[in-house]
Amino acid sequence: MAKSVRGFKRKHDDDRHDTSFKSILDRYISLDQCGIVQVKYIWIDGTGEDMRGKTKTFDFIPQNVNELPIWNFDGTSTGQATGDESDVFLKPVAMFKDPFRPGPNKIVLCETLNKNYEPTSTNNRRKCLEVMIKAADQKPWFGMEQEYTLLDSDRWPYGWPRGGYPAPQGPYYCGVGADKVYGREIVEAHARACMYAGIKISGTNAETMPAQWEFQVGPCEGIDMGDQLWVARYILHRICEEFGVICSLDPKPVLGDWNGAGCHANFSTLKMRESGGYKYIDEAIVKLSEVHLEHIAYYDPHGGRDNERRLTGAHETETIDAFSSGVANRQCSIRIPKQCFDDQCGYLEDRRPSSNCDPYTVTSALVKTCCLTGRDRKLSMTYVPNF
Repeated sequence: MAKSVRGFKRKHDDDRHDTSFKSILDRYISLDQCGIVQVKYIWIDGTGEDMRGKTKTFDFIPQNVNELPIWNFDGTSTGQATGDESDVFLKPVAMFKDPFRPGPNKIVLCETLNKNYEPTSTNNRRKCLEVMIKAADQKPWFGMEQEYTLLDSDRWPYGWPRGGYPAPQGPYYCGVGADKVYGREIVEAHARACMYAGIKISGTNAETMPAQWEFQVGPCEGIDMGDQLWVARYILHRICEEFGVICSLDPKPVLGDWNGAGCHANFSTLKMRESGGYKYIDEAIVKLSEVHLEHIAYYDPHGGRDNERRLTGAHETETIDAFSSGVANRQCSIRIPKQCFDDQCGYLEDRRPSSNCDPYTVTSALVKTCCLTGRDRKLSMTYVPNF
């Protein structure tokens, strides 16, 4: 059995990923860059879920994204253009330190633009930014809880018996021990890489299904939530690549009596966070109840279809077609943390977003519904049950 970097055991591996390759790479990564800086431009591709990236070099250290030029890529290879109009443009919007190439090098998140320099169909950031600007005076804060599942190279959950199943759920959530936790090395590497990059990573934990994990990002205000979560996802995929495993954001990666994966969104406004703010939390929940199916459509990349497999009323979920709320109740659509109820201020937790959601559409939907009025509040997407 070969081993990938840092001795992480893998099945069905080959010599291309042996630890010796990592040692060889380290020789070159440690070389002096001689004043040249590498900037990895990353973006969301035509699936609305996957990410791409390529590197551009500069002879200066960029201090902000405004110093970086618009670039381009072949949109025919990413599902974002046709052959006769293949160029799609990359506009840098958020910059982070690069944990894979330490030093002056950067990762820059980009919006995708078409030939007229307008947002592509999968560029949800631009619309989200417009919403956040309109609600800026209300100081919308977010924290998102990203659940994910580690898979082996054959896409079976990492650490599970080959073609079989581990013991039933129970001892795995926040567990410890080789028979309860699979892949902690990846989680620790990801957390430290996010810290280095400048991501507001606020926690990690093992989830209820073995090989399933969660990290939290926030609190972030406005557009920063989407920016930070997308870059944290990119970093996670890159780290999994080095360890030779797959990070799946599928909301229900294993059928049966196993928990699905979500991306719960914690949300508040300044009024909610201040003393006596509980009444504003209540008001927001009423507003959310009135447009439940519209939010379901926003909460996964396929208009709610993926969440149908997860939001079944079992495994700490409400059914997809019902709306409910409750204090400390994880079987509801909206959970009010017990501490917030006791303090009579704080935030609400929206438990409906899927693990593969676009945080731009989730956060913009929450702000539209809870903060804006009139035409600005209207949600355009409607979920149609797949019966």
